[in-house]
Amino acid sequence: MFEFRILETTEFRKSLAKLPPAQSAFIDRKLGAHIYPQLRAQPYFGPNIGKLRGWTPETWRYRLGRYRLFYFIDADARIIYMLTADDRKDAYRRT
Repeated sequence: MFEFRILETTEFRKSLAKLPPAQSAFIDRKLGAHIYPQLRAQPYFGPNIGKLRGWTPETWRYRLGRYRLFYFIDADARIIYMLTADDRKDAYRRT
């Protein structure tokens, strides 16, 4: 089985840069050590993964403590696009 590739959008990198430096560094460490390996192998299922209802296009979230990492899956191309990272209190607000 082929693994998914992961691409970080500019918005994702900007959202990480807006976080306090310690939190941004924490998330970066988790991305490399745990999150990206899990998403490459199985982006649809896991204890911290959930599909958002009513979002177009279909969007998924990864729960990391008080932060939520949102991503889109292109199943045909086997690519995961990391969209944004937000604090839980702001994560589900729609503008």
